[in-house]
Amino acid sequence: QVQLVESGGGLVQAGGSLRLSCAASGSIVSINTMGWYRQAPGKQRELVADITSGSRIKYADSVKGRFTISRDNAKNTVYLQMNSLKPEDTAVYYCTANIQPSESTGWFRAYWGQGTQVTVSS
Repeated sequence: QVQLVESGGGLVQAGGSLRLSCAASGSIVSINTMGWYRQAPGKQRELVADITSGSRIKYADSVKGRFTISRDNAKNTVYLQMNSLKPEDTAVYYCTANIQPSESTGWFRAYWGQGTQVTVSS
């Protein structure tokens, strides 16, 4: 079974930095898009950034210039470097990946991690 495990969340002061990591493991043939979403209390889950297997990148306007997404295909891992953090960045951050789980299956399926808490104090 495919599993996505996030790490790197925590508490940081405004202006500080954190780096999130997400490693995919289990039955994996290939991975297309990997990305990060976040959800603050009382708000909808929103896309933060994603990156395709061809390194096409998309960022939310609110994080452009501050966050950087990258991936290591050999490790099935995606990263989110977060700089100049603001209190409004406080949320649970979720890793997601589109994965082909079996050679006999041509379909890709979306998988989600359990989330990691990021708290930015003012």
